[in-house]
Amino acid sequence: MGSLVYIRLIGYTAGTLLQLFWMVVILGYRRQRNFERVFFFLCMALFLFFGGSLLALNSQIYYPNPPTGLSEFAIAVVGVGLCLLPAMLLHVHVEFAETRGLIEKRWRKWATLGLAYLPLPYFLAQLWPMISAPRGFNFILPLKSFGLFFGLWIYAALAVCGGLEVQFARHAAEKPESRFHRFLSGLLVAVAIGLFQLHTYPSWSASRQEAIGTALALLPILPLTVLIYFVHSHNFLQIGRQKNLLYAVSATFVALLYLSLVRRVSVWLEPSLPPEASASILLFVLVVFIEPLQRTLGRMLRETAQRELEIVQRVAQEILDEAKHGDLPRLVEYAEERITKSFELSLVKLSLGDQAIAGVKIGNGDSFSAAGLAWKPPYFSILRGDALLGVLRAEPHGAALSGETRAALEFLCEQLPGALDLCRLIEEKLLLERELAERERLAVLGQMAASISHNLKNPLGSIKTILQLQMESAELPAALRGETRMVLDEVNRLSATLNQLLKFSRPTVLGDGDAAFCDARGVLEEVLGVLRHEAERRGVKIHNKVTERVIEVAASKETVHDILSNLILNALEAAPREGFVEIQMRAADGMCGILIDDNGSGISRELQQKILEPFFTTKTQGTGLGLTIVARRITEAGGALKFNSPRENGRGTRCVASLRLKEVTK
Repeated sequence: MGSLVYIRLIGYTAGTLLQLFWMVVILGYRRQRNFERVFFFLCMALFLFFGGSLLALNSQIYYPNPPTGLSEFAIAVVGVGLCLLPAMLLHVHVEFAETRGLIEKRWRKWATLGLAYLPLPYFLAQLWPMISAPRGFNFILPLKSFGLFFGLWIYAALAVCGGLEVQFARHAAEKPESRFHRFLSGLLVAVAIGLFQLHTYPSWSASRQEAIGTALALLPILPLTVLIYFVHSHNFLQIGRQKNLLYAVSATFVALLYLSLVRRVSVWLEPSLPPEASASILLFVLVVFIEPLQRTLGRMLRETAQRELEIVQRVAQEILDEAKHGDLPRLVEYAEERITKSFELSLVKLSLGDQAIAGVKIGNGDSFSAAGLAWKPPYFSILRGDALLGVLRAEPHGAALSGETRAALEFLCEQLPGALDLCRLIEEKLLLERELAERERLAVLGQMAASISHNLKNPLGSIKTILQLQMESAELPAALRGETRMVLDEVNRLSATLNQLLKFSRPTVLGDGDAAFCDARGVLEEVLGVLRHEAERRGVKIHNKVTERVIEVAASKETVHDILSNLILNALEAAPREGFVEIQMRAADGMCGILIDDNGSGISRELQQKILEPFFTTKTQGTGLGLTIVARRITEAGGALKFNSPRENGRGTRCVASLRLKEVTK
């Protein structure tokens, strides 16, 4: 046998196992992306080509006249692989371009793929006559068996793929990736030149054509081998974190290659040495490599562990620095972003503080369900003792997390409780400082309001008395009576404003003993008795849906009166003409819930953040203190206040105020 036969024999064997290697890696990786799926079928097409060529070459070596059935099967396998190769090569480049965002319009993608697969049925149909006449098929130069049209199809695919590789190199984020794409573009050009020479110079000698054909046939081994290096060293295709998968598959296929070598050498040495003896010697030689292999693996494991530990320490320190800002939602978002980027994951979701899972202890990596929450692996619990503070869910790009990544995330989750506690403490400190500053600001405003009210109330009272006496005088001219009425109305409006300022400036009168309690239902009736005239004037209907006869709350009558009067008046002013205001009271779980609904235009999200601020108002007339007084009274009484807007159909507002019920003594 000539040297080219041995080269093809070794090359076809390596090519077959290399395609199997990539197919197993992609199946083990199992990323839900079209690129990986198409890449799998490209490797399958190459596997059919290399496997069929290896089968044909072995049959020529072992049989003087290869069996017809074996030759037909080899032609079918090689032919199907070759027919699929141009379309699959172009398809994988198009899918990769889409992942890089280089295809803006999807119709261009489908048009390109349609043209790529269009000749496929024709050449598959041409394959049948070749199978029927196996002796005319050229396994060394199989492209010539399909004719010039097949060569043009491959030229077109190589030209488009080469152009895409140039684009990939330009848009590559890192230099190693750019170098790989430039290498691929040069390799595609070399293949195109070699194919062109084979079709252009048919008069070349058989040995020269065989050499070029062998080189072209084995050329796909080179980029797929280089790709292993880039995946391992530079995380190309985002498989780099799956080193355990790469190591396992690599070790398996190296073992297969060595066993294939043992078999080949045993056959070559059979004339002078029994196959069993040569196989035993070659297998025994592996003992020499055990200790170097152990040292190498130990060093690799130590370097991997040290590298992952450095990543964990860096990420933990960055999260701890972010925790010093005292913003827990921002910390969660930052931690998710940093963990995703540092460990090259597809998705990281950090969930904290859910009462439904608080206190539940679970082991890392198992799925659980608590109070309707279902978590699926891979997830990692964040524990303080036996209490569950949260859950970190990490989704890799592939099928599973690598062992070193899983260990690193477990160690990182042990560091997170400290950062969370620090963030909460600083958050509470900042909240207390803001609350203290707000209280000081409100105290200053209250003092100012009390001073203004004290200095203006008496003069206004005198002015009002004089105007009322003038209105009662029969000698007042009619021309001045209207103007006097207008001035009197303005004085009444100023008096109402001063009353609001006085309410804002003083705290709630809680009283002692029974004075701190009142019947909220009775206070509501009094308020409605005063405001019904205002509702009729505005054309708004008030629906009182309170069914309980007596609802005693732990707040003074003045407090409840201030709360109800301000909330109902706001609802009346918000409701349109012929609109409605609906009032409900519900006593449950030690609290009295007061619900006031209107069908007005609602409150925008921006205004909902400001409506409780002092002196903020959207009305042409108003002090902006009504809701501020309500919020203060409810807080002092130990209740809560919130607004839901829009209520339904994009309109309306629901105000929900809650007050503590009077405790029943036993």
